[in-house]
Amino acid sequence: MMDKIKFVTETGETVEFYVEEQTRVGGRDYLLVTDSLEDEASAYILRDMSSDGDQEAEYVMVEDDEELEAISRLFAQMMDDVEIEM
Repeated sequence: MMDKIKFVTETGETVEFYVEEQTRVGGRDYLLVTDSLEDEASAYILRDMSSDGDQEAEYVMVEDDEELEAISRLFAQMMDDVEIEM
């Protein structure tokens, strides 16, 4: 069974995502998540902004184009059978 996380948007809406993969780069944790288990699911990359020792993780969507491209390439290498389109 795939892990699910709840993400609260800036407007306060709670959205559930499926965690496809995770990695750590430059001291930051990143998650590759999807909004469904279907083949044509939308994927998002989240960066953990919480500090060590925090009881709950605080994730934000990666929006910086350079960071998004670099982390997307890394996830694509980790997951041979997945095509990430930007």
